[in-house]
Amino acid sequence: MTSSTEITTSTDTSCCSPGATSTDLSRGVQEYYGATLSSSADLRTDACCDASSVPEALRPLLARIHPEVLSRYYGCGLVVPPLLEGLRVLDLGCGSGRDVYLLAQLVGAAGAVVGVDMTPEQLAVARRHQQHHADQFGFANVEFLEGRIEQLAQLPLEPGSFDLVISNCVVNLSADKLAVLQGVRRLLRPGGEFFFADVYADRRVPEALRHDPVLYGECLSGALYWNDFLRLARRAGFADPRLVSDRPLEITDPELAERTGAIRFFSATYRLFHIPELEDACEDHGQAVTYHGTIAEHPHALPFDKHHWIETGRVFPVCGNTFRMLAGSRLAPHFSFIGDFSRHYGLFEGCGTVIPFDGAPAAIAAAPAAGAATSATSGSCC
Repeated sequence: MTSSTEITTSTDTSCCSPGATSTDLSRGVQEYYGATLSSSADLRTDACCDASSVPEALRPLLARIHPEVLSRYYGCGLVVPPLLEGLRVLDLGCGSGRDVYLLAQLVGAAGAVVGVDMTPEQLAVARRHQQHHADQFGFANVEFLEGRIEQLAQLPLEPGSFDLVISNCVVNLSADKLAVLQGVRRLLRPGGEFFFADVYADRRVPEALRHDPVLYGECLSGALYWNDFLRLARRAGFADPRLVSDRPLEITDPELAERTGAIRFFSATYRLFHIPELEDACEDHGQAVTYHGTIAEHPHALPFDKHHWIETGRVFPVCGNTFRMLAGSRLAPHFSFIGDFSRHYGLFEGCGTVIPFDGAPAAIAAAPAAGAATSATSGSCC
């Protein structure tokens, strides 16, 4: 592994230069993931490692993936929502293809998974093992494209052609995150979703740190302040981002911890639905849903997001946005719906704007917005 000193003292126009451009940042990421890192063991923080416990049902699927692909995995979460069979899926920043090959088994022969990455060395690993996985699965349903996730319109991908877009600890590495979100929305079918894990900060990362190549490559200094992410998502047309899960990140490398100081980082998974009718707040229309328990992995309750644990058979009050997300997506056949939009009762109780992540400083996390409950989330229904 190249040492941090060797990277930061480089005389080329890398991402450590004070006036670094988006091209410089992209080149720095390519070097870090293509040449500096040879496996996930070379990482210096746990930001780009999946610390989530893998569900029992997925372990046999991961066991069928080639060891070289697994060794080059740098994700920070689990990006496997339910009901994937037959879907067309896009993986942004697919790297060596671990998530592509995992999802390929879940979408099945009737589905397809396309991986996009800008690092030739990573793509070479993914492509080298395509036949191995086709033999393992009994079908070939994956494709890998070289390109930047900020420039999805330049790739041979039809607008509105994907049911699901995922990414795993990649958006933080992009120099133009708004372009990424806008590109994703363009490619999603109505009712489709962007389900992705990434790294966020509890404040805006200082400019000097944003151009540190090691911190950037370790998925830290490119992390968005969580509230800025919500603003960008709404600008891109995702009116109501939903937090699915999160965990605080520990920076165990003393040198990197000293550089980042008091900034706190979180790995979080969000789901963003392409449903144009969503509002920018959770409004109460007196609606409710009932979950039938018919999703195989969730017979007793559906964990829709961090604040919606919907028990089977129970009439569950929801805001208008949640109603639309469930009714307008692939989840609809598994629910009954009560009510419409003919009446309005104001803001759905419990919606606010405090930091949503577990492990946030108590003084911040406990302080509700005016008129909001202490369990309020980031402007989403809870």
